[in-house]
Amino acid sequence: MPRQRKSFSSLGLLGFGAFGQLMARRLQPHLRLVVCDPARPPQPDPSGQGLVPGDVAAVAACDIVVLAVPVDAMAQAIASLSPHLRAGTVVLDVGSVKIEPARLLLEGVPEPVEIIGTHPLFGPQSARDGLAGLKIALCPIRGRSTGRIAAFLRRTFALDVILTTPDAHDRDMALVQGLTHLVAKILVRMEPVPRRMTTRSFELLMQATEMVRHDAPGVFLAIERANPHARAVRERFFAHAQALTDALERHDHREPASACSDEPEPGSSAPGHPALLQRNIIPERHAKT
Repeated sequence: MPRQRKSFSSLGLLGFGAFGQLMARRLQPHLRLVVCDPARPPQPDPSGQGLVPGDVAAVAACDIVVLAVPVDAMAQAIASLSPHLRAGTVVLDVGSVKIEPARLLLEGVPEPVEIIGTHPLFGPQSARDGLAGLKIALCPIRGRSTGRIAAFLRRTFALDVILTTPDAHDRDMALVQGLTHLVAKILVRMEPVPRRMTTRSFELLMQATEMVRHDAPGVFLAIERANPHARAVRERFFAHAQALTDALERHDHREPASACSDEPEPGSSAPGHPALLQRNIIPERHAKT
């Protein structure tokens, strides 16, 4: 087992896009931050709270390293970090899917380094008024620091921490995020939509659309393509939509029965992945740490 650090005093952030910047603002009062992103180099923090621009080696030298890069850039980021990582460091990712990043981390990060998959179930839009009560999923992959990090997130930010596995996470997110982003994309393409003569339910639907409208294109592609469970959810959704359309065209007065009522059998849709990433056992939602 990798040795466990007694305390965490620094965090290295690889990637400084919209979510990386959100993390930096929230974590800056609590940890010294080293940020590396050639495309968006941060400015040093004039307040002295510790936002320091650095290279990959400087990020890897921190106690906690966060990969805040798109899923399709994960392999390259891991390859650049791995030679510089030290025993006892904790590496996290914040991707919208968890099976593939977990596999890449297990394959590419040296054994003495701890690994935790994370998915903050919020973004800059939903976090505008603070983090209290928002949700974050943690997937323990390797090491023993998950409990300490979960406790910090609960205590410091009042986040609702959900302990889960990569496979269980991706199964839920295929429906939760997959359909949200899919419907939002379709509604955007149907614009212009009424803005004055609306119902409350329609307004809520458009609010949900606005929350994801400006996400980077890579986020939608990761949710729909990198999640091995997303395709089955899309197929079920469109099958139900087609069944409703057919019933309406037939002028059927009854609501049509489900076109695909059978739920998918439990198990993995990603052959070749380690069993750790495929088990569908969800730990206690609020395990004490």
